Amino acid sequence: MLRRQGPRDDVTAVGNSAVGGKALRAASTRQAVLDATDEMKGSLRDVEAALSRLAARPSDLWGFSLTGAFTRYLDHGSGQVKWMKGALGSATAFTDAASEVDDTDMELGLLRMAGPRLQAAQFGTLLLATWVDFLHLADAILRNCPMCSVEKLFTDLHRVQGLMEPTLTDLASLDPERVEAATLAMPELMGKLTREFDTLQRETRSTLKLGGQVIAAMQAVEMVTMISTMKMALPRVPPSAPATLGVGLVMSSGGVMAGSRLVVSAEWVELMRRLVQAGVISVPAVGAAVLIHGGQVTMAQAHQDLPKGVRDALGDSPEVRGMQVTGRAGAGMSDAPKHHVLPQEHREWFEQRGFTGDMDIDQFCVRLEQAHHEAIHGGGNWKLGRMWPGEWNRMIMEALHEAEITAGRRLTRNQVLDIVVERMKVYKVPIAFTKGSSR
Repeated sequence: MLRRQGPRDDVTAVGNSAVGGKALRAASTRQAVLDATDEMKGSLRDVEAALSRLAARPSDLWGFSLTGAFTRYLDHGSGQVKWMKGALGSATAFTDAASEVDDTDMELGLLRMAGPRLQAAQFGTLLLATWVDFLHLADAILRNCPMCSVEKLFTDLHRVQGLMEPTLTDLASLDPERVEAATLAMPELMGKLTREFDTLQRETRSTLKLGGQVIAAMQAVEMVTMISTMKMALPRVPPSAPATLGVGLVMSSGGVMAGSRLVVSAEWVELMRRLVQAGVISVPAVGAAVLIHGGQVTMAQAHQDLPKGVRDALGDSPEVRGMQVTGRAGAGMSDAPKHHVLPQEHREWFEQRGFTGDMDIDQFCVRLEQAHHEAIHGGGNWKLGRMWPGEWNRMIMEALHEAEITAGRRLTRNQVLDIVVERMKVYKVPIAFTKGSSR
C-alpha cells in the first residue's frame, strides 16, 4: 500500500502521546473525507456535462432525438444530480464543522456523520453514469436505426428507470440504514442493468441487419458500448454475450487486482482504508464498490465473509479479518433506541446557536441499549427522572447555561459541542451519531 508519511520529526512528536496520535488520525481522516468528496464531485460534474450534451444535441434528418416524449428521461437524470450535489454539500458542511471543534473525538464523530452522504453520492453517481449510458445508446438508436420501434425503446427505458428507482430513492433519503441496504443491493442491481444494456444493444444490431443498413450505422451503435462508462462500472455479462462490455479496462501501474481484473488504484484503496478504519464508510460499501468494478455479481464466496478480492484489495490486516458482510445488526444498525444528545425540547435554543440545516439537533442522535437509555434519563419514568440532577437533559442544559453565564455571551455551536462531548464521555455515550426523527 502507498501510504503518505510526514517528516520523521513530526511523526515522532505526535507518536509520543495518545492525544497527538488521535489528533493525527483525525487530521488524516478529515483529509480522506475531503479527497473522497472532491473525487465524487468531479465524477458528478462529468455525468452532468454528459447529460447537458445529450440535451443540447439537435434532431437528425428524421427528426429523432432525446426530446419530446424522451425528455422525461433526461429530466430524470438532471433531477438526480440535485440531491447528489446536496449530499456532497452536506458532507462538506460536516467536514468544515469537524475542523473547527477542539475535541478530537467530536471531530471524528462529525466526520463519521459525513459517511452516509459520501456513500449515497458515490453509488448514486455510479447509477446515474449507468443511466447516461442507456441514454447514449437510446440516442444512437434513434439516430441510426429508423426502423427500430420508438415505442419499444420508450418502454425499455421506462423499465430500466423502474429498476433503478427504488435504490435511488433509498440513497436520496440519506438515512444511514436505507443507504446501507441500498449499497448492499447494488452489485445485484448492476448485474441486471448490464443484461438490460446488452439485450437492448443486441436487439438493435439484429434490427439493423434485417433492415439492410450500412455498416456505418451498426458501428455507430457499437461505438456507444465501446466508449460507455459501463466498461468501468458494470459487471461482466455471461460468456455468451458480446465481449465489448468491460474491454479497455486500464489502470495505473499501482493498481490492485480483484479476481482476474484490474479494478482500482492503490491510492483509491488507501483512501478507502482510511475511511473504513475511521468508521466513515462501511466495509460492505467498499466491498460492493470493488465487486461492481471487479465484475462480480455475488457478494461472498463464504457465508458472511468478505469476498477474497475485497480482502486482497483492502489488505489482509487484523482490522479487515475482523470485518464481515452482515445485516443491520452486524453493521451497528440494531433497533436500539435513538437518544437525542441535544435535548429536543430546547430545539429553539440550539437553533439560535447555529444548529440548523445539516447541523440541526436531529443529526446528533446515538443508538443506546434500552437500559442505558433509561439510566441516563433517570429510569423508565421520564417525569420522575427529571427530578434527578444527573438526568441527561437537565444536566446538559444546566452545564450549557452555566457556561454562557461565565462567558457573558451566547455560546457558539462549536463551544456547545465541546461541552456536550465531555459529558458524553462521562456518561459513556458513544460518539457515533446517526440521524433521528423530530417530534
